Amino acid sequence: MLADHAEAIVAMIELINVSKWYGSVQALHNCSASLAAGEVVVVCGPSGSGKSTLLKTINGLEPFQQGRIRVGGVEVGDRATDLPALRARIGMVFQNFELFPHLSVHQNLALAQVKVLGRSQSQARAMCRHFLSRVGMLEQQDRMPAQLSGGQQQRVAIARALAMEPLVMLFDEPTSALDPEAVEEVLEVMAMLAHDGMTMLVASHEMGFARKVADRVLFMDQGAILEDCSKDEFFGARDGLGPRASRFLAKIIH
Repeated sequence: MLADHAEAIVAMIELINVSKWYGSVQALHNCSASLAAGEVVVVCGPSGSGKSTLLKTINGLEPFQQGRIRVGGVEVGDRATDLPALRARIGMVFQNFELFPHLSVHQNLALAQVKVLGRSQSQARAMCRHFLSRVGMLEQQDRMPAQLSGGQQQRVAIARALAMEPLVMLFDEPTSALDPEAVEEVLEVMAMLAHDGMTMLVASHEMGFARKVADRVLFMDQGAILEDCSKDEFFGARDGLGPRASRFLAKIIH
């Protein structure tokens, strides 16, 4: 139903004047943006700027107090929305992998497919093999997470999200816990997904990835989206950026 509805709309993700508070502290300030189907958008900004919070509100993992969020045309903040069903169609990849340590790679991928999507064990295993192969981890399917490197665990986490056949993929600083060699492994997988047309919202400091893969860049600071522009505008015509984004870009590129 979600996928059918998504085909009839232009924007896959829509944020309209979204604000969020933690007690008296405002974490998001009137954030508005949209992603079309197949678009790749990188969200950058200093630590504590609200990038992770923004992604978690899109997935319904964090409530928001004002504004509207739609994914595939479904209202995230509507009390009538079946959030578990919606989350099943939103792939989420976290900083620290979030794999179940007591389950093998194959079991990590199969669990939600069987419990949430109602697939049979044979169907789930076929999907596991397909998506583990796509991220170069098929030979590791019987290993436990502790037997894998950080980069391998993150690739398994990506395969687990893909096995649910999501409408969109959200990446929350997916390379921040990895060593440089592993970073490249994970970014190659993400670039492959972008090339295949996956709708992706990526919170990251990896400006090389943004330059190579992103269609647009959002720059955040203090919970607000200060810039929303094409990657060429963000990295090229710096005179068109506000002073905060210009300072950030000068430091991170240097």
